[in-house]
Amino acid sequence: MSQTQVQPRLDALTGIRGVAAWLVVFYHVRASIHQIVPQEVIDLFAKGYLAVDLFFVLSGFVLWFNYGERLNEGGRAQVWPFLWRRFSRVWPLHAFILSIFVVLALALVATGNPNPRYPLAELPLHFLLIQNWGFTDHLRWNDPAWSISTEFAAYLVFPLIAVATRWDRLSAPALLALAAGLCAAIALLFTAAGTGSLGEYIVSLGLWRCLGEFCLGIVVCLLWRKWHGLKGAAVWVAISGTAILTAGLGFALPETMFVPAVFFAAILALSLDNGPLARALSTRAAVYLGEISYSTYLSHFLLWIVFKMAFVGHDLQIGWAGLAGYMASVALASVALYHGVEKPAQKWLNARRPRWARAPQLVAAE
Repeated sequence: MSQTQVQPRLDALTGIRGVAAWLVVFYHVRASIHQIVPQEVIDLFAKGYLAVDLFFVLSGFVLWFNYGERLNEGGRAQVWPFLWRRFSRVWPLHAFILSIFVVLALALVATGNPNPRYPLAELPLHFLLIQNWGFTDHLRWNDPAWSISTEFAAYLVFPLIAVATRWDRLSAPALLALAAGLCAAIALLFTAAGTGSLGEYIVSLGLWRCLGEFCLGIVVCLLWRKWHGLKGAAVWVAISGTAILTAGLGFALPETMFVPAVFFAAILALSLDNGPLARALSTRAAVYLGEISYSTYLSHFLLWIVFKMAFVGHDLQIGWAGLAGYMASVALASVALYHGVEKPAQKWLNARRPRWARAPQLVAAE
């Protein structure tokens, strides 16, 4: 694609980020809403960790959509500007939320209630976003940030992938075979570890889970570039994804064997589609929910800890009023953090890029 060609808008992919972020929120509160929500809904929320896998695939798509061909054509001149922009995108809010956790941990120590979930010795790893690269043995501090750590690793690997070959020259069958190979590799990795759940062994398998699904997202974007505008493509991809999901559930297969493929098909279908679902996810409200989803994702766990300290009893259960109050606090915090921390910090850092991180005609990406 020519660098001067205008990129199409894929608002539905932004909208679905908001849905995924809130699925993670409900995943973390599910144990406290047994008294007000049917068990079937609790069981659905218990699978909310899979929204992270959706994020990984979506991230690969978005990164290739915005940077892949530019890196492929521009080579090393584009690598450092790319990495600076990704650092500016994810690190400031992460550091801000982590700093609040530090204040909380120090307050607990000062009141005689130290919490082993906040080891000061591990703080440098967390601030450097390398905590889930095999350096720790448990999720600590801001638990959801483990995925940001692995995403940061994917950002470092991404330029190497981009310049490895002329990916646009691969045929659709070759790309589909590559996607099948990635899905098989993910399944084999988890099978070798003795689990069929994508949510298990996060500290040891989370990095590879991210890299595999991130690469799946790249393949989705490569296929999208070949098929967008092709009549009926979205329908056939959606049918294929539904068939994979039906087979996986029908035969009670481990989720590692079919969920990545389902997300692969879902994002490809959504990016190709302009039907009711895509339009619903492209509304102004849905897109805004997606835009603030990073703030939602990084802040909700801290807010839940504080909310439980302040308002939740020993039974850990909350009523409808409590749930509404917590959801409102997450929504308000997401808006405040997005406009008050995330975007201003990103803008400030990008305006002060060091000389080595500058390159002409670099497209900004979210």
